[in-house]
Amino acid sequence: MARPGWAGVNVHDVIVVGMGPAGAIAATELARAGFSVLGLEGKAHPRYKVCGGGLSARIDRLLDPDYRSVIEDTIHRVRFQFAGAEAFEIASPDPIAYMVMRTRFDAFLVQKARDAGAQVCENERVLAVREDAGGVEVETERGRYGARILVGADGANSLVARSLFPGRRGRLWGAVECEVGVQQIPSGLGAGTIVLDIGVVPGGYAWVFPKEARLSVGIAEFHGSGRNPKRSYERFVQGEPVLTGIDVPCGMGHPIPLYGGAAGERMPLTTNRSLLVGDAAHLADPVLGEGIYYAVLSGKMAAACIVDHLRSVTPDLLAYDAQVAGELYPEFRVAARMAWTLYRFPQISHRVIRRRPEILELYAEVLKGRETYRSFYAKAKMGTKDSFAHLLKDACLAAFKS
Repeated sequence: MARPGWAGVNVHDVIVVGMGPAGAIAATELARAGFSVLGLEGKAHPRYKVCGGGLSARIDRLLDPDYRSVIEDTIHRVRFQFAGAEAFEIASPDPIAYMVMRTRFDAFLVQKARDAGAQVCENERVLAVREDAGGVEVETERGRYGARILVGADGANSLVARSLFPGRRGRLWGAVECEVGVQQIPSGLGAGTIVLDIGVVPGGYAWVFPKEARLSVGIAEFHGSGRNPKRSYERFVQGEPVLTGIDVPCGMGHPIPLYGGAAGERMPLTTNRSLLVGDAAHLADPVLGEGIYYAVLSGKMAAACIVDHLRSVTPDLLAYDAQVAGELYPEFRVAARMAWTLYRFPQISHRVIRRRPEILELYAEVLKGRETYRSFYAKAKMGTKDSFAHLLKDACLAAFKS
């Protein structure tokens, strides 16, 4: 690709900015298709990433089976509770989720990209990106690179999104998480069990995830205006029975770029030569905030769209926008309604689900990939409508009498 001013510039078919799961998957798929791919990452792998590290079991459909070499625990049981009490559990013979450390998981995916033929430059922070009719240019701390297509996979605070997608904004919600080293998983937790608590965090939930010789402990706030995730984290750590006697350090904060509703849907994820994937595209699950599954899925979607465009099958990148709009946004709309109810009325929601644990069992089928949010909602709605309305009425009467 000849272009004025590009003499001596290293030019590729595709540059991927950010080599987390979304970027690594996109780079792998594009390199396997025979294209010249450069991946740029500001840190060197393995690198610590603040993240609960939960993968819904539906990830099995997207990744090569060898990714299981970095799984630290397989989850078959969920303990669902309200403010450390009123707990109940559901169990599944099939995996509901997998636990990973992002240090190992991300490094594994980056190595897969290298094995496929992608060039990966680490410890190379991107300073600026530019796009015109002739291509895209990326400036880093070390030099300049050119490409026909650019993939923005650089996370919640994406430089690519800020530079090439003017006006694209999305709300970032707060989460706090830490990894706690333990000699053995607490006996009160049980093998392959996670804790989900919807009563201790205003507008969100808290978790305890077991891993190899450690626990992931954290909270995420999704709704409400008076957010104070650090205070919620401290309250959870102090009151969670499973953590009794364990010295839990201060957590580290990180943003969760949730789906932005109708306003977010109106913002394109593509330009003539660039597209956004994963957290940069605000593709995180509205109920649990899970981002890894949608990072991998959007990375694959984007790569397939780019392959078709570079092979002149399609005239532009708009197929990616259409696929996200047709497959992901309808799911997110339903999930966002569910999350609003769950986190606005946590105690009532917990009581309904405790009375009808099959609702949580059905939700586990979403995480396994056997149900969608839409099919889950249709099946659960009729079973919970009367229960929820009855409990809400009782709560309002009690508040009025007090």
